[in-house]
Amino acid sequence: MKQDISISWKDGMAFEAEVNGHKIMLDAGEQFGGRNLGPRPKPLMLVALAGCTAMDVISILTKMRVELDNFDVKVEGEQSEEQPVHYTSMHIIYEFWGNNLPEDKLEKAINLSHERYCGVSAVYRKAMPVTHSYIVHNTVARD
Repeated sequence: MKQDISISWKDGMAFEAEVNGHKIMLDAGEQFGGRNLGPRPKPLMLVALAGCTAMDVISILTKMRVELDNFDVKVEGEQSEEQPVHYTSMHIIYEFWGNNLPEDKLEKAINLSHERYCGVSAVYRKAMPVTHSYIVHNTVARD
């Protein structure tokens, strides 16, 4: 199965990408000749990983009937100092909020995403270490 995207040069260092019918503006910072009209391309690699694994985890936990009050994913990427500057490792931090959340199910959902379902993680792991951790916050019961 083939997928493709296209980007169109707008001006200076700005490009407009079309992905799944949605437009995303990409641009460089002012110090590199851009006007800061959108994100840089490289951090979107972190977004891709966060989005892929977050969707997996939510899908798996929904099937397990785990109810969350909130859920966030943060990805930290370490970069090389030499050119070409690239990510040398990534660390995913899952943050869950809820009452009496079953940590065994949270861990299982995270591991299934990493080991079986997240295609972004599978590709990145071939190039660098991708690690993860999680934080659970108990939510105070509401009346």
